[in-house]
Order: sequence, then structure tokens, then C-alpha cells
Amino acid sequence: MMEFHLRTARDHALAPAARLQSLSRERGLGSLVIGAAWRALLRAYLAAFHRLTVQGRENLPAPPFVLIANHASHLDALSLSAALRGDAARRAHALAAGDTFFRSPLASAFAAYTVNALPIWRRRTRAGEIVALRERLLEDRLVYILFPEGTRSRNGVMATFQPGIGALVAGTPVPVVPCRLDGAFAAWPTHRRLPRPGRLRLTIGPSLTFDAAPSSREGWEEVARRCEAAVRSLA
Repeated sequence: MMEFHLRTARDHALAPAARLQSLSRERGLGSLVIGAAWRALLRAYLAAFHRLTVQGRENLPAPPFVLIANHASHLDALSLSAALRGDAARRAHALAAGDTFFRSPLASAFAAYTVNALPIWRRRTRAGEIVALRERLLEDRLVYILFPEGTRSRNGVMATFQPGIGALVAGTPVPVVPCRLDGAFAAWPTHRRLPRPGRLRLTIGPSLTFDAAPSSREGWEEVARRCEAAVRSLA
């Protein structure tokens, strides 16, 4: 029989506004219901307007794991989120740019309650925040949706992966699942305010593990190089 442990929610002492932008935010019943309704609407939208197809879903392990992909559009996180099912979908957090998706209380609420995003503040992310994300990934058996390029491509060409992905997983048994999304740049490039109809194809590759990689700058960069090569191989 599985041993049951009762613990206080990580975000119990935070005010509602602070909870939205906290890396400790946990889902309550209301958030779970809103998230499930959003995923249903999102899948319907992606099927109707973008004819999203997913290949390789059998490569997704049980949580915890990190889902990575090329990044050319706001459709990327939505597509990866829509591809998840069951427990993985409920445990998924998109790691989103705080200066874009958490710039106001309304934007924060939308990001938190629909795609369950956690904020990453570009150019001012502290080492302790990465440690907190790493600990939650393991202890809470989460799924992170992450784009290691760090920002959307302005021309549809994939850029070099940054070492942040290595800081999250180096020296841990957490699998990293490489994905490639095709068609997102054509459907919603950075210069357009709204998406246009266009076919999307998501390819999910075999997972990678980095338990033997040192949790150092050198190890993080090696993880990033291997992840980038795995995503490129899915083209």
C-alpha cells in the first residue's frame, strides 16, 4: 500500500496576487477545473484551425519529465500542452517569460489558470529560483514545458540552446523529451498580433537522461548541446 503524507501547500502563506507569480504556486480545485476546460477548448481550436497532428506520443514517460522543442510562435506552448494527457496534463507547467506573460494581474491570472505557467524573468532569474524549480520537478513529479532557445525565432530558424535546461536536469534521473513543431512560424510569426489558420505537426522523440552529467557550467552546456541535437534530428 502506498504511504500517504499530508503536507502544507507550498503557496499557502502567499497573498492571491503574489501566488499567481510564484514558483511555489500549486493547483487547487478551481484551477484544475479551469485547466481541464481550457485544454478541451484548446484541443478543439488546434484541431479545427491548425489540424494539429501528433506523432510519437508513445515516447512520453510518466512524470516527472521535461518537454522541450524549437520555439517560433506562441502556438508552441499551446500545442505541447494540448498533446499531454491524463496525469501528465494535470501536472504540466509551461515555463514562460515573466516580462511577457506576467506583466499585469490580468495577464498573470490568464497564464496561471489556463496553461499553468510559471514565470521565468529574463535577465534577472536568480540561481535560487532555478534550484527551486529543480526541487519541485523531482519532489512534486511535475512536467515542465520549456523552450531552451530562450525566445521565439524571428525568422523561423532554430537558434542555439541555452544552458538553463542543463541547470534543471543535470545529475538527475528526470527524462528530457525532445519535440519538434512544424508550421507554427507560418501560422503565428512574431510580427503578427493574431494567428492565422495553418497546419501544425508535432513530432515527439525518444527521451534523454542526464543523470551522469555534472551539475556545473560545463555539464549544463553539454546537456544543452545534446538536447539541441536531439530536436534538430526530428526535422
